[in-house]
Amino acid sequence: MDQSDRKVPFNLRQSGPTPQQMLISTRVRKNPYWHLSVEAGCWRCTVYNRMYHPRGYVKPEDGGAMVEYDALVNHVTMWNVAVERQIRVKGPDALKFTNYVITRDATRIEVMKGKYVILCNDKGGVLNDPILLRIAEDEFWFSLSDSDIMFFLQGVNHDKKFNVEIDEIDVSPVQIQGPKSIDLMADLVGDAVRDIPYYGLMAAKVGGRDCIISQTGFTGEKGYEIYLRDATLYADDMWNAVLEAGKKHNLKVIAPAHHRRIAAGILSWGQDLDAETYPFQCNLGYQVPRKKQADYIGKEALEAMRTKIEAGEKPYSNQLVGFRLGGKPIDEYAPDFWLISEDGSTPIGYLTSPWYSPELGTNIAMGYVPYEKKDLGNKFKFHLPDEYCETPGSPVDGEIVEIPFRPSVNPNAREIAKDDGRDTAY
Repeated sequence: MDQSDRKVPFNLRQSGPTPQQMLISTRVRKNPYWHLSVEAGCWRCTVYNRMYHPRGYVKPEDGGAMVEYDALVNHVTMWNVAVERQIRVKGPDALKFTNYVITRDATRIEVMKGKYVILCNDKGGVLNDPILLRIAEDEFWFSLSDSDIMFFLQGVNHDKKFNVEIDEIDVSPVQIQGPKSIDLMADLVGDAVRDIPYYGLMAAKVGGRDCIISQTGFTGEKGYEIYLRDATLYADDMWNAVLEAGKKHNLKVIAPAHHRRIAAGILSWGQDLDAETYPFQCNLGYQVPRKKQADYIGKEALEAMRTKIEAGEKPYSNQLVGFRLGGKPIDEYAPDFWLISEDGSTPIGYLTSPWYSPELGTNIAMGYVPYEKKDLGNKFKFHLPDEYCETPGSPVDGEIVEIPFRPSVNPNAREIAKDDGRDTAY
C-alpha cells in the first residue's frame, strides 16, 4: 500500500500479541492514583506518557469491557487519567507563546475556559492534541495526549524569545463520565457546576482539596474532569470523596472507554494520528482556521496543503474515514493495525480503532484508505483475526460511513464544527 508520504511506515508501529513478560522499571512512573486504581480492582495497564495507565477493572470472565461500558452509558464512572500530564505555560507572554504553538486562535479563549487544540511541527504533522485550559490571563495548562510535548515547548522557547516559564506541574485529573455525572458533581461541589458550559472551567474543592473542574471528556457522554492540585499529596482525599458521593449514583471505577470514544469519532494520538499525520488527513481541518492572522508553527505547510486540496489535487496518500463492518463482536483492544483490501488480498489501507458498538449492533472502526477512495458508501474487505471472522481466514465486508457513528450528549469539537458549517470534507 502507498506510504510514500511517511518516513516511518505504519507497519513498523505494530505491537502484536505480547505473551512475554514486560519489564517496567523506574523509567516508567506510577501516578498519584495508581494505588487507588489497584484497590478498585485494576488488573491490567498500559504505558501512556511514560506512566502506568489502568486499562481494565472488570475481568473478561465477568463481562470485561462491556460491563464497564454499561456503567458509562447508564450510570456514572470515574477514570484514572493522571497520565494526561499538565504542562503549564505561565508568564507575561503566555498568550503570545500559546498562540504561536497551536493552530487555533488562542486569543479567543477566555479565562476559565478551555478548548480542544492541536500542535503541529513545521511540516504540518500533528504533535499532540491536548485540551488547553486557560487558568488565568497569564497561565495556560496543556492537558496532554500521549506524546511528551513539554520538551517541544521548551525547545521552541530555547532562546527565551517569549517571557514564560514552561514546566510540568503536580496536577492530575480524573474523568467523571456518564449520564449521572452532573448530579454526582453537584453533590461534590454544589449546583453551580450545572451551569458550566462545555469546555467551561470552575475552581472548587473536592475532599477539601483545591481542584479545577472542566466539562470535558473522552466519550461524547455527559462528563467532567477534576484536576487536583498538589496531587501527589492529596490524591486519596479527592478520590475517596468522589467514591463516597458516588455511592448513591451507582458510580463505578472503569478504564477509558475506547469503544465509546470511537463511536463519538474522538481520535487517540498515536493510534489514529501521529507526527506524520496532517490535520486535514484525520478530519481535523477545522483546527486550521483561515482567519488566524498571527503566525504559528506549521502555518505555511498547512496553508499550502489547503490550497492543494481546494485545487482538486491529491494532498497525501491516505485519508482517515469511518467504517461499519461485519464479523463477530470486536470486544478487545486491537494490538495491530488490521488490513483493508478491495479484492480480498491486496492491502490498500488499515484500521486504527475498531470496536463493537452495542447501540448500533455492529462493529465500527476508524482507519485509513487511499485518498481517492474516501467517499461514503465505498465498500471494502477487512482482514480481521480469526476470532472475529465468521469464516476463519476469510475477510469480512464493510463500507465507509459518517463519523461520528452516533450522536453525542456532549458533541466533540469536530461535531460542533460540522453542525455549524466549519468542518470540511477533507
